[in-house]
Amino acid sequence: TLFRSTGMFYGCFSLTSLSFPNTFRTSLITDMNNMFAECSSLEELNLNQFDTSKVTNMAYMFKGCYSLKKLLINTFSTSQVLDMSYMFSGCSSLDEIDINNFDTYKVISMRNLFSKCESLKAINLSKFDTCNVINMESMFKDCSSLKDLYISNFQTSSVKKMNSMFQGCSSIESLLIDNFNTSNVIDMGNMFTGCSSLISLN
Repeated sequence: TLFRSTGMFYGCFSLTSLSFPNTFRTSLITDMNNMFAECSSLEELNLNQFDTSKVTNMAYMFKGCYSLKKLLINTFSTSQVLDMSYMFSGCSSLDEIDINNFDTYKVISMRNLFSKCESLKAINLSKFDTCNVINMESMFKDCSSLKDLYISNFQTSSVKKMNSMFQGCSSIESLLIDNFNTSNVIDMGNMFTGCSSLISLN
């Protein structure tokens, strides 16, 4: 029985495909950090059979999966997850991602969650609950193709770090952040640096 899958396939640079048999049980796993990190040749990954209901750590889970074009995780249960730092960071070939089902109520850190996702044109986070998030540092940093970002529902009253949050988002033309509560933020350095197409900030 698995309880941790930390770094399970970390650095499998030559792995181009990966599938899991029905006997691969994940129902007791609490830690999946770095599980597929730096699998830089992996092009497609279907994890919809994973039971992630007990997982608390998904940090760095797909970090550096540069070739990943298709990622199926829309059945993930994330209700216990505390850390999503760098989860998709460096997934530079991924042009779409469906995470509308994610329950993020308990998440504390979203630092670098989508950083360097250079092919993503749209990210819909309208169902994200961010009321307990403390760190949003570099969350969308260097998402250079991003044009549509739905974050108007974000609750940011607990956030302390927003530095470099949108840095390098050079294609985005408008941002709706009038709902942002920044009363506890201590760092906003470089928050919009390199947003060269930005026309409207509300």
